[in-house]
Amino acid sequence: MKKQIILFLLFLISFANASESIDAAFKKANDLYNKGDYEQAVQSFESIANQGNESADLYFNIANCYYKLGKVAPSIYNYEKALLLNPDDEAIQTNLSFAQKTAIDDIKILPEVGFKKMVKEFTSKLHYDTWAWIAVFIAFLSLLSFLGYYFGNTVLLKRTFFSLFLLFLIGISVTVFSAFLQKKFDANYNPAIVFEESTTLKAEPKNSSEDVVTLHEGTKVFVLEELGNWKQVELTDKTKAWIDKEAIKEVKK
Repeated sequence: MKKQIILFLLFLISFANASESIDAAFKKANDLYNKGDYEQAVQSFESIANQGNESADLYFNIANCYYKLGKVAPSIYNYEKALLLNPDDEAIQTNLSFAQKTAIDDIKILPEVGFKKMVKEFTSKLHYDTWAWIAVFIAFLSLLSFLGYYFGNTVLLKRTFFSLFLLFLIGISVTVFSAFLQKKFDANYNPAIVFEESTTLKAEPKNSSEDVVTLHEGTKVFVLEELGNWKQVELTDKTKAWIDKEAIKEVKK
């Protein structure tokens, strides 16, 4: 028992030291950024990320460094990574929009319409794990309402609890379905940023195939599937084509 306590204390000390080390490295990187030494600052920030640390603030700072250095693709890429971790952050959204304006390609964005758009907007209000926990809570309430119906000693009570039971069953169906759809949407959402200065997309996954469109660094695409050295991507204007997988960098990786 004494040995276990000592090991636990050593773990806490090492964890505290690691946290202090990261905080010191983060402060050093911020100081370098404030002094205008963006090259050294981005190296310091990325050394923190390479240690397995991940946060919206970290990626935001990395993106700011690259933006100051005039590097289009890395700045947009890191703003997108920051936005994945904190989708409602206005500073990230604003800086990303500025960075996107430095990209050469101006591809039309076709918005989704109809019932699918409505479903996406509804399910995206919460993370799929949150939907699942709500479903569990409603299931507990439905059990209580069923017990109230079963043990109710008047017609009015039985009707009330039975109506609640049916209402909770509908709630379970909605939340479980929302969790399933949101997880599916999240899994299928695979954005990537073009890092090549210029790359040509093909109609088929081979070099001899017909050219579809030429993209430049910083353009955002969505990965659909992979075949050998090629990835099928969809542009914001719904154009689908194949791109050399080395030309892009996926945001979720």
